[in-house]
Amino acid sequence: MTESERIGMISRRNLLLSAGAGILAASIAPELLHAQAANAEPISQITPNGALKKLMEGNRRYIQQKRTFPDQARSRVLEVAQGQHPFATILACSDSRVAPEIIFDQGLGDLFDIRVAGNILDDAVIGSMEYAAAELGVPLLVILGHERCGAVKAAVDGKPLPGKIGSLAAAIKPAVDATKGQPGDAWDNAVRAHVKMTVNNLKLASPILAEAVKAGKLKVVGGRYDLDSGKVEIIA
Repeated sequence: MTESERIGMISRRNLLLSAGAGILAASIAPELLHAQAANAEPISQITPNGALKKLMEGNRRYIQQKRTFPDQARSRVLEVAQGQHPFATILACSDSRVAPEIIFDQGLGDLFDIRVAGNILDDAVIGSMEYAAAELGVPLLVILGHERCGAVKAAVDGKPLPGKIGSLAAAIKPAVDATKGQPGDAWDNAVRAHVKMTVNNLKLASPILAEAVKAGKLKVVGGRYDLDSGKVEIIA
């Protein structure tokens, strides 16, 4: 091979490599630009009522098996890597059947999830809610109980429980006591009362959340998820 032929082969190889790099850059650039733009976005301007409407529309899609699986593309992964702007905070039970992103048909970065058995309040839970409202500007907080909640059943039964499990039942017991003797199913009555009492207790437990509600920046609602139908009913 002559020197001129060798140089020609190197030039053609470099040209192909350059072309390949250009194609790769072109395919990635839109996603990177999207992510960079997201990094410059202010906190979401969606209203509290608008956030609730968006959430419930997603639940309707879930019930009707018409889910759109939003915000789950590769571009969304890159976008939320730069920062998060969730539109709703959900305090839900740890129950494996009550996954907020699924039952509300939402995606990455849409919901600020707080999950604990029996959807109970403690300092860590309240602090997480305060962070979402004060630092992330999340306009909606949902306390989400659910049908046939095991933690609520334990509180209704009132039997001794091992380890720290009893602390869950103890936190729910006020709802059990408040509904004792009421007509209907004692278990579901307690589920609903626990959600409503949690919504009311937040006003006393967190001045930060109370002030955000008073200023119209935050809406706090309570819901009950039906395991059989998949429907979320707003009850508080």
